[in-house]
Amino acid sequence: MTINLTDYISIKHWADDDKPREKLTQHGRSSLSNAELIAILLTNGTKNKSALDLAREILQLAENDLNKLSKMSIADFCKINGIGPAKAISLIAAIELGGRRQKASQSTKIIKSSIDAYHFFKPLLQDKNYEEFWVLLLSKNHSIIKPYQVSDGGISQTVVDPKRVFKAALEHNTSSLVLCHNHPSGNLTPSAADIKLTQKLIKASLTLDIQILDHIIVSNTGYYSFADEGKLV
Repeated sequence: MTINLTDYISIKHWADDDKPREKLTQHGRSSLSNAELIAILLTNGTKNKSALDLAREILQLAENDLNKLSKMSIADFCKINGIGPAKAISLIAAIELGGRRQKASQSTKIIKSSIDAYHFFKPLLQDKNYEEFWVLLLSKNHSIIKPYQVSDGGISQTVVDPKRVFKAALEHNTSSLVLCHNHPSGNLTPSAADIKLTQKLIKASLTLDIQILDHIIVSNTGYYSFADEGKLV
């Protein structure tokens, strides 16, 4: 059902099969489009726009990319006429809840490969608009002790102090580490600074008898593994 702003009809006058709430009740959540799900979160529209119209404008602003939608701020949502801070906050809260569900469902307890490390870090880093550097502290059998955030920075870089990395490792009796940071740009190619830092941390780890298993770069498009690429030297 297509509704033009010049021929506006309130959702309450639509057929039940076209109303997002009724559609979800009758046919299940998977039957709804992204716009319809967002419309339910918005609750209502404006005098001249339905909630579904507003939802479509939100998706258009995000270029129909849910990853971009997840990074939108209150100010971004409020660029749309009819979206105020209250509606924006409701949307951001729903997005955050979905992200937390994904984190809570992580089943990886032992890191056996780069894909295990990627699956662990992806929910933590994929929606960030700035770089963060983390280490995953592991026991002798590579089971996870805890993740530890070392630093955060700007869009293109973050400063990492090796002393913080190994202080955390020693405090938790860590046998091995997986390094990880994100590239908000989506470019997975390691920079010269990434390579230099990795080499510096590996050199320090040898002195402390702590093995660095991998350095993972995460983005919305996937991941890069220093170990898989033979760059962990």
